[in-house]
Amino acid sequence: MKYTETEADKILDKLITSTRSPRGQYSAAESYKLLEKRITRKSKRILPLRIWHTVASVAAIALICIVGWCTYEYLIPTKMQTISTLANRMEVTLPDGSQIMLNRYSSLTYPKRFKGDSREVTLNGEGFFNITKNPNKPFIVTAEMMKVQVLGTQFNIEAYVNNPDVKTTLIEGSVMVSIDSTDEQMILHPSESAIYNKKNKTLELAVEDETVATMAWQSNSFIFDKQTLQEIVRKLGNSFGVVIEIDNHDLANYRLTAKFNNDESLEEILTLLQTGRGFTFKKINNQKIIISKD
Repeated sequence: MKYTETEADKILDKLITSTRSPRGQYSAAESYKLLEKRITRKSKRILPLRIWHTVASVAAIALICIVGWCTYEYLIPTKMQTISTLANRMEVTLPDGSQIMLNRYSSLTYPKRFKGDSREVTLNGEGFFNITKNPNKPFIVTAEMMKVQVLGTQFNIEAYVNNPDVKTTLIEGSVMVSIDSTDEQMILHPSESAIYNKKNKTLELAVEDETVATMAWQSNSFIFDKQTLQEIVRKLGNSFGVVIEIDNHDLANYRLTAKFNNDESLEEILTLLQTGRGFTFKKINNQKIIISKD
């Protein structure tokens, strides 16, 4: 049956009029309250899950950082650096806080950071070591073929390339000295020295009457106590960066006692040493001096 437009509008109006909105608990207002409660309960159930996801993400990032740091710490080599002196002394502070005073014409090689189970450095020349204590990481100094291991102490090492000996003198604490080419080891106590002869390949223990002479270079002094002229000129040569040769065997073994300030020139020191001792010296060039018997 077809209706005219006017008839259809009248029928639609009657249908709308006869349709009633829900009342009571099914009204729009009450239904909205119920819906709001359900949404709140659902949000409360979802919130802990979101927090857990956040915590898990943070933990994963932290784990990645730790693994990355461990990889960097143990797998990637540590950069090494070398500090060298010329005519001046220099104090070096290591990453662990240990302090080393380097004598003239000396060098120290060490890592930018210590890792692993030990702290290892290499010395060429002479240095005084004041080591920060760390029982879990022994400190090891390699000086040519000699190794000196400590936990925390003060000691002096003289290991110039042109010296016939490598010498370690203990000031405080204790150290263990070993030689690479042998199984020989030696424990030093204060005022004792371990002396390794490069030519004879022997390691000897010596007791220092006074360590003041050994440590004199730190206070800008030279103290020679009944030392042979050969020992004296070797120390002077190391300190001034020149080669000093003695052309007479008896003269080389002549013993002297003297004290000089380090601000005195090499020529001044040699001039004072030769007075009344029956020898003279001659400069060949800026790098070599010859000492001869009168």
